[in-house]
Amino acid sequence: MRIDLHTHSTASDGTDTPAELVRNAAAAGLDVVGLTDHDTTRGHAEAIEALPEGLTLVTGAELSCRTDGIGMHMLAYLFDAEEPALLAERELVRDDRVPRAKGMIAKLNELGVPVTWEQVARIAGEGSVGRPHVATALVELGVVPSVGDAFTQDWLADGGRAYVGKHETDPFEAIRLIKGAGGVAVFAHPGAAKRGRTVPESVIAELAAVGLDGIEVDHMDHDPDTRARLRGLAKELGLLVTGSSDYHGSRKTVALGEYATDPEVYGEITRRATGAFPVPGTGGA
Repeated sequence: MRIDLHTHSTASDGTDTPAELVRNAAAAGLDVVGLTDHDTTRGHAEAIEALPEGLTLVTGAELSCRTDGIGMHMLAYLFDAEEPALLAERELVRDDRVPRAKGMIAKLNELGVPVTWEQVARIAGEGSVGRPHVATALVELGVVPSVGDAFTQDWLADGGRAYVGKHETDPFEAIRLIKGAGGVAVFAHPGAAKRGRTVPESVIAELAAVGLDGIEVDHMDHDPDTRARLRGLAKELGLLVTGSSDYHGSRKTVALGEYATDPEVYGEITRRATGAFPVPGTGGA
């Protein structure tokens, strides 16, 4: 089985619609794909409706978190999307995205970059607006050559010249909310140092003690040494190890299925989840 548990659609900051994403996942030879848009489940219904036969969808979301001033992302799998407490927290995070984007635009204008809210809103479309949309605007304006080049201290990285914070969930609270909604919690790309400061291993151990299920080890932002270190940490803490593409369509160079999750780990995730079940494809729309 080929299993990719971390992808994004136009419901957040990917460039494939949810329907396109599942069709592309099937074309890439995947057996299982996880749709984990940022702080939203809005793309799930479209993905399910279009789900090709032979492909299974794992519903999820990537929750924006912060602890001790360090941003981090928590992948939530197979939770009840209508559970009130987690739904309210996702809405709180999403509602803060527009003023945050406008704040970054204001800072960029002060730096002499003629980006506008109208431009960023066009790029975001119906998706939850975020830094990748602002970064895409910088690419369109010729300020940076790629989206990744916008995530530096010069521009949009944490603490960068145009960075603006937003409401982000405490990760310990995120785990409580995910578990309360019957879901499974996996810390996304915990060693992605190129994105900024990373959470120390002592905090990962504390998260494991309150119910963290796993960590994403095989990821494009982890070099071989980081993967080896995280795999050893996971073994020490009794955490599941996942691998995923973190696919964003044309916004990133990584391909669907470029990194994958072991079938036994996938099976354990589905066994632990009580909020929702994987959805098998029946042919799609």
